[in-house]
Amino acid sequence: MPTEPVPFTADDYRARMARAARSAADAGLAGVLVAPGPDLVHLTGYRPTAATERLTMLVLAAGQDPVLVVPTLEAADAEHAVGAPALTLLDWTDGKDPYALTASLLGADGRFAVSDNGWAMHLLGLQRTLPDSSYVSLTEALPMLRAVKDAPELERLEAAGAAADATYEEILEVRFSGRRETDIAAELAALLRKFGHSQVDFTVVGSGPNGANPHHEAGERVIEAGDMVVLDFGGLKHGYGSDTSRTVHVGEPSVAEQRVHDVVREAQQAGCDAVRPGAACQDIDRAARAVITEAGYGEQFIHRTGHGIGVTTHEPPYMIEGEEQPLVPGMCFSVEPGIYLPGRFGVRIEDIVTVTEDGGRRLNTTRREMAIVE
Repeated sequence: MPTEPVPFTADDYRARMARAARSAADAGLAGVLVAPGPDLVHLTGYRPTAATERLTMLVLAAGQDPVLVVPTLEAADAEHAVGAPALTLLDWTDGKDPYALTASLLGADGRFAVSDNGWAMHLLGLQRTLPDSSYVSLTEALPMLRAVKDAPELERLEAAGAAADATYEEILEVRFSGRRETDIAAELAALLRKFGHSQVDFTVVGSGPNGANPHHEAGERVIEAGDMVVLDFGGLKHGYGSDTSRTVHVGEPSVAEQRVHDVVREAQQAGCDAVRPGAACQDIDRAARAVITEAGYGEQFIHRTGHGIGVTTHEPPYMIEGEEQPLVPGMCFSVEPGIYLPGRFGVRIEDIVTVTEDGGRRLNTTRREMAIVE
């Protein structure tokens, strides 16, 4: 695999915007309004240096060319985005009304999907200008917008997963006992960057009883011999996410600790085995949860089995009961069951999996058996 992936082109972004517009029309919507954030990056390649009170909004609708409304002082930056040739830039200067400008592109009584991270002040400004218009969350209306990855996106996710795996292999060589959780977290972050991550999103290090909190932030607790330690880390490489979890033990584990780890490993395997085209997202959760419930730890599995990943490390689809969205090739998500015993320890094992034509394929390949560290 080359060190650098093949760059996205304007045609890639043109196809994504056209697909989004068609999906909106199929859902009975007049269009899609996209504010700065991951959706805008995915659709245009444009990432403003900072989201401000000045309106920036991509307008997509079937049958019309994409338009990006931008402040004049940021227009030059927008013109340099890879996807800029696939859209029309419409700029506005301070003192002008950006909502009237944007409204001129919209139907007076249309229903639009709005990206979730859009500012309330901008949405309210549009509503004042178009009082008969209505709006719905983009994630709610078009949850599959970013869910199915094309080959260049999969290449980036594979590279991010490989970097996370290399990070895990190296962290096993460091000393855990006698060091603070924050020390291990700092080493994880440094290793992710060493292996090409431009952004580190999280480095969970939950030792001993702290491991029973799935989202424990690494703290000043000193790791001791006999501790179970949950490691969960990831971020962005080439603009796409990594996220993996392994649980290690300082010295030899007890029989009870080993049993819990074995149950989680079996549950994670069951979840991965359930991945196939046509299966519902909830089927992955059910498969993993059934193993843990049968072992008597059902009430200690306190979160969903997985989440999508792409230009962000957490995004739709979600592997959770009640989510009937069928899996299709190209979808990528985590499979990460866990057991959490308050006051004692926790165990979580996580891989990113992509749906293939006939099943699923892990993007993380490090061993899932409990590793013994010093």
